[in-house]
Amino acid sequence: MLKWVDVNELAIELSETYPQVDPLTLSFPDLFQKVMDLSEFDDDPDRCGEKVLEAIQMAWIDEID
Repeated sequence: MLKWVDVNELAIELSETYPQVDPLTLSFPDLFQKVMDLSEFDDDPDRCGEKVLEAIQMAWIDEID
């Protein structure tokens, strides 16, 4: 199961699950929801903050480049 600290693995899962989504266009609330919706994700929503979402977004951008 993936946790908030698994930034790179989350980015890979997001890019595979949502290939049509440009991570640059996502708001942090939308990104948060997409992570929460991943079948492999299992962590406390309260453990996530803006810095974590920013790191996931940057890793996702790197993943698709």
